[in-house]
Amino acid sequence: MSGLLQPVLLLALPGVLGGRPRYEPTWASLDARPLPTWFDEAKFGIFIHWGVFAVPSFGSEWFWWYWQKEKRQPYVKFMKANYPPWFSYEDFGPLFTAEFFDPNQWADILKASGAKYVVLTSKHHEGFTLWGSKYSWNWNAVDVGPKRDLVAELETSVRNRTDLRFGLYHSLFEWFNPLFLEDATNVFKTRKFPTSKSLPELYEIVTKYQPEIVWSDGDGNAPDTYWNSTGFLAWLYNDSPVRDTVVTNDRWGVGSICKHGGFYTCSDRYNPGHLLPHKWENCMTIDKRSWGYRRNAHLEDYLTIEDLVKQLVETVSCGGNLLMNIGPTHDGRIAAIFEERLRQMGAWLKVNGEAIYGTKPWRAQNDTVTPEVWYTFRPKEGKVNAIFLNWPNSGILELGEPQARLAETQVKLVGYREPLKWVALGEKGIVVALPQLTLKQLPCQWGWTLQLTDVN
Repeated sequence: MSGLLQPVLLLALPGVLGGRPRYEPTWASLDARPLPTWFDEAKFGIFIHWGVFAVPSFGSEWFWWYWQKEKRQPYVKFMKANYPPWFSYEDFGPLFTAEFFDPNQWADILKASGAKYVVLTSKHHEGFTLWGSKYSWNWNAVDVGPKRDLVAELETSVRNRTDLRFGLYHSLFEWFNPLFLEDATNVFKTRKFPTSKSLPELYEIVTKYQPEIVWSDGDGNAPDTYWNSTGFLAWLYNDSPVRDTVVTNDRWGVGSICKHGGFYTCSDRYNPGHLLPHKWENCMTIDKRSWGYRRNAHLEDYLTIEDLVKQLVETVSCGGNLLMNIGPTHDGRIAAIFEERLRQMGAWLKVNGEAIYGTKPWRAQNDTVTPEVWYTFRPKEGKVNAIFLNWPNSGILELGEPQARLAETQVKLVGYREPLKWVALGEKGIVVALPQLTLKQLPCQWGWTLQLTDVN
């Protein structure tokens, strides 16, 4: 190759100049960016849906849309019975007071949950920003309601008191923003809304709070070209203050979900039950019906800790992360039921964390003989974890997948000292004798881990 050609070619190659890659604003280039390793190792995060919808706290965080646009009967009836006829959704703004919001307490609860990251809704589809955005005049938490920068307060507490990574959710579109509605009427040939509102907000939150997860949502049926998603992501990966550690999801415009971006979410409450070729996240809610807080929820509407442990174990076995959602109240409290679930999860992870954090999927995700047994793998230590969700009455656990080696394979119950006795079942499979323990002697509740070393 002649000396003249070399500098020109070097300029064209990403990653040659300055020692780090430059990404082009194209999906081909952006999708080639390796996902920062911390995200796959983290496995478990907490989602927080908080906004003006916590004031009516009825039905769903989509309250405004269901009441005003779809005119669903329960919502119309609720408003008729409890508010004057002239009352508008904007009138809920000053009632979003957050007087009991203690970011240090929240941070301590998040830490106790065993989660490794948190994602807060900086702005949902209602358009109300939890920070004093200069692009959301008089419809933000500093001008209206709490008169506090809720994003800044939580970010500071999380970073000062925990080792959790701090992330922000941001809705691209807003249901009733006149600029968005005008663009939609023009079939998105005009771009007033993204250029004057949505994109400036995204740059603002990244520069101001340096979130390590940018969790985008709500494409408003517009393509990614309307949102200039690739332009924003190129800046995020190349020049933003979090360019080396930030992770993003796949909700950047119509057709991008489960196809483009950092990790895939595919749909809400996505849990495929099998291994996927791409890193994914199961974002789901403790309240089965809503992401925001609901005053009208019943006990049976909340997932039990057994349900949640099952979700976590299934998700991680199949290579995913679990993002588990809570909805705080309008006055800034994490309701006792949510706090209990978070602390229970933390107690479970204290014992079984080694089978979750930093693991990789094994050659089998779940067992072929005994249902509700899920596998994870620690390649460095060569340990296979078999997490079983039901303690067998017989005290004998049969596993169809592991190939044991006589005099080499060791089986341990995590949280119990003595090695366990086992026998091989031909070429594949083992039978393990579990220790006879009282309820109080069990290392944990709601699921247990067998650690297998020296298995094929």
